[in-house]
Amino acid sequence: MPKVITFGEIMLRLAPEAYLRFVQAEHFEASYSGAEANVAVSLANYGIESAFVTRLPENEIGQCAVNYLRRFGVDTRFISRSEDGRTGIYFLEKGTSQRGAKVIYDRAGSAVSLSTQKDYDWDSIFEGAEIFMLSGITPALSDSLAEICVSACQIARKKGITVVFDLNYRKKLWTAEKARSVMEKICKNVDICITNEEDAYVVFGIGDNDENFSKIDQTRYEKTAYELAARFDFKKVCITMRESKSASVNGWSGLLYDAKEKKSYISPKYEINIVDRVGAGDAFTAGIIYGELKKMRAVEELGFAVAAGCLKHSIEGDFNMVSEQEVLSLMKGDCSGRVKR
Repeated sequence: MPKVITFGEIMLRLAPEAYLRFVQAEHFEASYSGAEANVAVSLANYGIESAFVTRLPENEIGQCAVNYLRRFGVDTRFISRSEDGRTGIYFLEKGTSQRGAKVIYDRAGSAVSLSTQKDYDWDSIFEGAEIFMLSGITPALSDSLAEICVSACQIARKKGITVVFDLNYRKKLWTAEKARSVMEKICKNVDICITNEEDAYVVFGIGDNDENFSKIDQTRYEKTAYELAARFDFKKVCITMRESKSASVNGWSGLLYDAKEKKSYISPKYEINIVDRVGAGDAFTAGIIYGELKKMRAVEELGFAVAAGCLKHSIEGDFNMVSEQEVLSLMKGDCSGRVKR
């Protein structure tokens, strides 16, 4: 049975070729994506049995999404199929230099947003699982899905399954007030919280509202992690730290706060020339889950997660198409980028 269960929406991603703008595009490259699907694929690439749970329409586009996951070894047996709803879409215009990326959602009325409790048999889904992961994007899609997320976390917690939750606040999907009311219920049943400083502030009012993302103040991040753990009794809080120098060049690092040890760990920083940054946070989350399953020490777990996220910036598409060994090599200092012969 799968060791890791992820639950969310998988969408069709449509992006202009290379760095063309929407208004220039004559062709769109098609792939599939979604925070929790991204995590499942990353873990499957590391040889970890993972399953993705969602609801998709019983048509060819829904089947394309299922097939796309299967090619990477993700277990799709728990995907619910329906006659109502549609496959969500998002359009991505990649940024470069001083021009930032843009995302346009077309996901209203998606099959997963129309989910009901009866679509998911959590007792069967969770059989043999060690970790359950979801993000704040999923409960934002509908009130019914928010209730499903809360109950799924409660069931997982009762079964002794580690719950990993990425705050992942999306202001295009719901208000901060609505997000707070739902996420507080979810966080009561979460063991490991993944976030960035901005989401922690907007949703929970924790930390500072500093919109200068070109420089990292490490002490602020440590305080944010501590306050999150104290408020919700998280065992660990993991924060990605991104220095946005431009859309093409970022500094990338991370922090892990271990509540049991009452200690924060800071990773090395990578200077990244970005190919495609979407999905880097999900690659980081998958790295944390990998570390949990491999019983890594906190500093190693963080190092693996940050290295995985770093490599994702070099990969086209949302999925982090790298191997366990490639991440371990970068984690150990092999960052020259030389040709492997």
